[in-house]
Amino acid sequence: MTAPALPVRHDPLQGETIGILAGWGRYPVAVAEAVRRRGGRTAILAIRDHADAALEPLADAHGQVGVAEIGAAVEFFLRHGVRRATMAGKIHKAKIFARRAWFRHRPDWAGLRTFWPHFISGRRDNRDDSLLGAIAATFDAAGVAICPATDFAPELLAGDGLLAGPPLSPPQLADVVFGWKLAKELGRLDIGQTVVVKNRAPLALEAIEGTDECIRRAGRLCPTGGMTVVKVAKPRQDLRFDMPTIGVGTLGSLAATGATVLVIEAGRTILVDEPELVAAANRHGITLVACHDAGGLPLVEGCRPVA
Repeated sequence: MTAPALPVRHDPLQGETIGILAGWGRYPVAVAEAVRRRGGRTAILAIRDHADAALEPLADAHGQVGVAEIGAAVEFFLRHGVRRATMAGKIHKAKIFARRAWFRHRPDWAGLRTFWPHFISGRRDNRDDSLLGAIAATFDAAGVAICPATDFAPELLAGDGLLAGPPLSPPQLADVVFGWKLAKELGRLDIGQTVVVKNRAPLALEAIEGTDECIRRAGRLCPTGGMTVVKVAKPRQDLRFDMPTIGVGTLGSLAATGATVLVIEAGRTILVDEPELVAAANRHGITLVACHDAGGLPLVEGCRPVA
């Protein structure tokens, strides 16, 4: 069963301090800007080797932690009066698995307890949902509720329909339907969110490497271009974290590889810097379309693809 689209909230924050555990990319910056626009304060904790330096001027309180310093993160938020926090931005799992990574991101006691079943005893797996869910449970137990970022920045959610570029052609529509099914199955298995297809053949499936590298790999395998990229939420997406997110960098990867269509899920995808994103898509002639999930198939405004 597919989870519903995230409800949009527009409550003013009225001076509340919102915690932001910030990973890589522009997404945490956009969330911090939205919190401040709505009258909130920000306590931003940057993940070492990930977060953008542009976050610091947006912070009423700023700190830095390794990815496994869970106790230090909880203590930082509690010290600054945070009762609601969010995770925003990508954590590069490839860096976590790199040689000597745990010396750079060594766990504190709370982090060791949190990750022991995953990395030491092996009782639990290391999929994204498992790891992020364990982190969220530790925060919740300490009195800091992990919330969806869209509770504080609802304007970042994608609308529906054709957002940029030319309308889908019949062959592209067929690739959208084909790619959507693959992407939903990939998400059901908690492997990745993105697939790249052409002529109803899968070219690349996202795993640990992330969306941009998945697209670039497809470009190397299909130098003639013309691919369709589909990025969707998991069927049982935990809306507190790991929401599908696209930005101008994603469009740059499509343009560099000759991909011509980017399909996202309406109401369950984050658009970072949407005006710039739309302008980049139009400039490169890339179709950007947001679909709803209609019984496991994409429903594009104005047309109903047939399986």
